Order: sequence, then C-alpha cells, then structure tokens
Amino acid sequence: MTSLIDEITRYVMDRSEKYRSESDDHYDFWNEHIRFVYREAVSLAQKYHADEEIVALGALLHDIALIEKVGDRKDHHLNGKILGSRILDRFSCPEETKEKVLGCILHHRSAHNAENLEELCVCDADILAHFDNIPMLFNSAFNQHGISLSQVREWMKNSFEKDYNDLSDRTKALFEDRYRQIWEIVIGGSF
Repeated sequence: MTSLIDEITRYVMDRSEKYRSESDDHYDFWNEHIRFVYREAVSLAQKYHADEEIVALGALLHDIALIEKVGDRKDHHLNGKILGSRILDRFSCPEETKEKVLGCILHHRSAHNAENLEELCVCDADILAHFDNIPMLFNSAFNQHGISLSQVREWMKNSFEKDYNDLSDRTKALFEDRYRQIWEIVIGGSF
C-alpha cells in the first residue's frame, strides 16, 4: 500500500514542479493545493472508516488533468479520470483499486456527486483545502478571475458559501465551527 502511495506522491510532486517551472502562472499545485487535499482526505478517511489507500490515491490524482494541462478546467474531472487510469497502470495498480480511485477523481467536484465514502472523503477534502490555504483563493480571485481588490470580499463570500454548500452534511457538521471562525476573520462579521 505505502509503496504505491509513495510512488504516486513522487510522480505528482514531479509533475507539479514541472508545471510550476514551465507554466505562465508558475502555480505550485503541490504546495498550494494537493498536499492540503491529501492531508484532509486521509484525516476524513480515518474519521469515516473509509479505505485510506483509495482516498490517498484519489486525493493525489484528483487534479492531475490541471497539472498536466489537459483539456479545459471545467472538464478536468473527466480528463483526470483518463490520465489517472494511465498513471495507475504505469505503477501497476491493481484493477479493483484503480477503478475506485478513478471514481474519486471523476466525482471530486461536489459531495453531491459522490457515490461512496471514499469519493466523499476526496470531494470534501478538496473543498476543505480551500479553507486551509486562503491565500490560494486570493490568488485565484486576482489571477484567474480578474477580481479587483474592492470586489474580493463579495467574491470570497460567494466562494466560501458555494464550497460549504458542496460539502457533505457529515463533513459540514465536523467543520461548522472552523467555517464560522474563518468566515468571521476573512469576510468580517458574523456567519
């Protein structure tokens, strides 16, 4: 188990570094997003008694299409499933494990899409990672969406609400106090 996770971790870190060094935006997927998703996903897997290997691999590969610059952002879950299959084959991942990991990649965009506990862990972790790294959201507001500083509070409020609403009810319950604290600090005022 650990060997495959270690190999995929190294692969994703290497591909993230290649993206950072060669892309126009120099975004560091590993340090700005993937490592946060991985940490949150494994934590949720432990709390929910999900398969940690499936969750860890899904967390590592969920944004692989963005890292590899394949297709449009809106379809990165679809392209990620294709790329993930090739990568897992390259590392001799067992077929049953591979299919479950591919489900995590395909359904990671909202807990409402999750078909099992492992997919839910990856999906919720992807959202929680946005709250773990708030500077990444500011970067997204300015660089990807062209939001002016005067508009950023409203954009952040909308982003936070959307992300929170995409969480599973189970994770919302675990995260609610932290969400309220983040809301009060970043948005200002009460929840």
